[in-house]
Amino acid sequence: MGSLYYGEGARFTFDDRLLTHLRTVILGKLNLQESLVFTWSGDGRQHSIWLHPAVSLRFEFDDEATPEINHAWIERLLALANSGSGLRIVEEPEGEG
Repeated sequence: MGSLYYGEGARFTFDDRLLTHLRTVILGKLNLQESLVFTWSGDGRQHSIWLHPAVSLRFEFDDEATPEINHAWIERLLALANSGSGLRIVEEPEGEG
């Protein structure tokens, strides 16, 4: 399990493969100076964080090897990130990446 560190102390854990794809989308948006909301469910709760270029983020992975990128999944995640409801986790398309 990898970790997303947000701000001064919040830590959220995700599967390394998922986190790799989230990192690609999130950093792509922030690199363009675009903010977004990221919402996900886990542990019986729903979480939402506001991602802004001024907020400190750190991605940490358990495995040193970077998983192969599934471009179809990136496109789906990016479409959500660009929508009014923001980035949400969706299942990886099968047979891709």
